[in-house]
Order: sequence, then C-alpha cells, then structure tokens
Amino acid sequence: NGDLDRALKDLRDKRNQLLADSDWEVTMAKEKGNNLSSAFKTWRQDLRDITEGLTTVEEVEGVVFPTKP
Repeated sequence: NGDLDRALKDLRDKRNQLLADSDWEVTMAKEKGNNLSSAFKTWRQDLRDITEGLTTVEEVEGVVFPTKP
C-alpha cells in the first residue's frame, strides 16, 4: 500500500532525526566513562521500536512519540 509506505517512511524519518539528535549524548557519556540512565536507554529503544506492528495509515498517524527524559 503506497499510503502506508509513505506514512511509515515519514514516521521513520522523524524517529531517525530524534535518534540522530541524541547521538551526541551517547557519545559524550562514553567519552566521559559515564553510563546512560536507564530512562534514556529505554527512550531510545522505544524510538527504535516505534514502527513495530503498525499495519494501517491510521495506526501510523496515531503514534505518539515517547517523551525524552
């Protein structure tokens, strides 16, 4: 379905931007020898999993992004 493919692409693009924007925090924590908080790790995992199980445009449009800790 073309509409679903486009909706999923848009969702992935937004998700990928949020992950890319937070990559510096991961890098800085590693450089300083600090551990990331479990809330931050969970937030990033939730972003990576956000497209799982979505089968309709309506489901994609109803996605609520998790709040960054």
